[in-house]
Amino acid sequence: MADAPRPTAGIDTPDRRGRTGLDRHGRDLDGNPRVRIRDVEVLSSDWFVLRKTTFDYRHSDGHWSREQRETYDRGDGATVLLYDERRRTVLLTRQFRLPAYVNGHPDGMLLETAAGLLDDDDPETAIRREAAEETGHEIGEVRHVFAVYMSPGSVTERLHFFAAPYESPPRAGTHGVAAEGEDITAVELPFAEALAMIRTGGIADAKTVMLLQWAALEGPFAR
Repeated sequence: MADAPRPTAGIDTPDRRGRTGLDRHGRDLDGNPRVRIRDVEVLSSDWFVLRKTTFDYRHSDGHWSREQRETYDRGDGATVLLYDERRRTVLLTRQFRLPAYVNGHPDGMLLETAAGLLDDDDPETAIRREAAEETGHEIGEVRHVFAVYMSPGSVTERLHFFAAPYESPPRAGTHGVAAEGEDITAVELPFAEALAMIRTGGIADAKTVMLLQWAALEGPFAR
């Protein structure tokens, strides 16, 4: 007699984040009549979730094909550009990013706007939390700028973009949640210098580039 299949963490039993049923995500989607979800397989759920989805797709000429795509689900996130309109400065963060380091960045130390995952919070609550953790600043009124999918070919994350004023220079020392291995430095730059660093490659983080360009075109530093 064959042994019963062993239960799988994240599907039959809770994984280390207490989740089950991760293979059901997306199976009930019916918003696009050209897409029929056939199967969802969980490849990994160590912390975030990597899935392989099989679906039928009706092409523009009417024929159907069977397709497979992998999606990486890390939840949605939020980011904020902190700016001082009077002094014409912005407050960014610098931290090590392994994926950038292994893909050609000289040292992996990226200049970025403060950001983080929503977890169980709404976007505004989350970005207030992240700004305090990463820069040491409690921010006041925030402006929601837009929300976009940052890498829709493979990553499910939708990122909410905010802007908020700050008044005092960054505090010395490092920031972040030590238990999560964060070692973050707050960096204040003249806005013109930060904008120029996009062209030179000194700022190579997409969300930061988007917010700096927004600030120049429509935001606090628009002419």
